[in-house]
Amino acid sequence: MPESLPLFPLGTVLLPGATLPLHIFEPRYRQLVVDLVTGAVPDREFGVVAVREGFVPDDDGIAGLHAIGCTAHLRDVHRLPDGRFDVVTRGARRFRLLDLDEDSKPYLLGSVEFLPDDAPADAAPPEMTEVLATAARAAHRRYCRTAWKTGDWTEPEPDVEPAALPHVLAADCLLPISDRQRLLEQTSPVERLRLVRVLLARETGLLAQLRAVPTPITTYAVDHSVN
Repeated sequence: MPESLPLFPLGTVLLPGATLPLHIFEPRYRQLVVDLVTGAVPDREFGVVAVREGFVPDDDGIAGLHAIGCTAHLRDVHRLPDGRFDVVTRGARRFRLLDLDEDSKPYLLGSVEFLPDDAPADAAPPEMTEVLATAARAAHRRYCRTAWKTGDWTEPEPDVEPAALPHVLAADCLLPISDRQRLLEQTSPVERLRLVRVLLARETGLLAQLRAVPTPITTYAVDHSVN
């Protein structure tokens, strides 16, 4: 059965298990934070949905939003003196956006249905999942080494669920919104692991190619004469 969920359209994709800090300054979203903190919105949870390129939700309605989004669980709130908020959220549950209510609240409300992962009967053997998870972690390490020229990288928190691992690895990298949306829409944990490994390998190769291109040296003529 569809449920009602406050929506926060953004120019990014939130993935389950990933951390998303937000600076809240618009009055309607300040009200959303107040409603979350006071319990007017239950479970401190709202929906983040990516805005389609070239669209404006206020003008284009539901056509301007991707159909699949992710709930954000409010973890930390800091109110600033002028009424703005700095908040920290964490991605939780995927949902499908069915309809949009633009009138009941200052912020958007969505009619949504939640999207669980594929049924266990359709899942791969644990051994395959572990192999793919190891490969995905290795792809993430190679990406980080290439991107920052260092052996230091951020490993997922210990309490990250295995199904969310590819989402967390992807969130640490500069993947295009379209790729993040593909990951979000994938309901098979195994296929997500495969996909994130492929995407990170692709991005690592692109970064390596960029670093291999010599940086042009510009020579400037300096006039040392004294007038």
